[in-house]
Formats: sequence, structure tokens, C-alpha cells
Amino acid sequence: MDDFQRILLLIGRLNYTWTNTESLLIHLIAGLAKVDKETAIVIFLTLNTTRARIDLVERLAKMAKTPRKYRGEILPLLQRLNEQSKLRNKYNHCIYSFDSKGDISHTHLMRIFDGKDSIKYGKVEAMDDAEIARISDCIGDITEVNKGIWNVVRTNGFPQ
Repeated sequence: MDDFQRILLLIGRLNYTWTNTESLLIHLIAGLAKVDKETAIVIFLTLNTTRARIDLVERLAKMAKTPRKYRGEILPLLQRLNEQSKLRNKYNHCIYSFDSKGDISHTHLMRIFDGKDSIKYGKVEAMDDAEIARISDCIGDITEVNKGIWNVVRTNGFPQ
């Protein structure tokens, strides 16, 4: 497998792992809001951004009527998910530069950064071994968050 295919496979795994884990927020919504899974799915799908879904779960966990135990279990998992969302978002909103062999050499982040009197866009970052390791580490951490969410759901009897 050449470097290009290896990187695409890694980015695909990152997106799969993220999407699979994000969908587990449905179970946290159901448990925290005390609704059935079907209602939680409707709520989840009505919120059309990851940020909104995580915000909802955080707010439900922070409500006064929510047991402190849930807060202690859920909020650290959401914090880790938020931290990993930066790298996931980078690879969902960038374009790539290729070297003479056809391998991905750099990413160009397609965001505008507003300065005091100018703008910058297209931040360029190398796709090197260190970046590949960051993606692998991110996948591993998201996988651990996934397991943590399942543990919360099962331990607390949230709808599955």
C-alpha cells in the first residue's frame, strides 16, 4: 500500500471512529433527558452539528437535577471528544497538496483567520510521520471515549 492510500485509509478510519462515537450521544441524551431512544434519535438528528449535540449533552449533564455521578462520568468524556474534534474537523475541511510521487505532502486548512487589519486563509501544514502519528493517536483516544460512553450507558441503565 502506498503512502497516499495509507493516509486516506487513516483519515477514513478517523471519520468512521468519530461518527460511530458521536452517534453514542443518542444514548446519553436518552438517559439524561429521561426519554426513550427513538425520541433521543429525533433530538439528535434535529441538531445538525456536532457542536450542538455535544452542547446539549453537556447542558443536560450540568442540570441541577442530574445526579453528580453522571456529571463526573460524562463531562470528562465530552471534554476529550471536544479536544479530538479539532483534528477531525481539520481533515473534514481541508484540501491536499501532493508531491512529485503523487503522495499527500501538505494540508491546506480552508478557514479564514481575521486579523486586526488583514485576513489569512489556507493554513498549510506538512503531512509527515508526526502528523500521521497524531491521527493514529486521535483514533485511539476517540475509541477510548467510545468505550467510556458505552460504560456510562450500561452502568447507569440508559436506553440502548
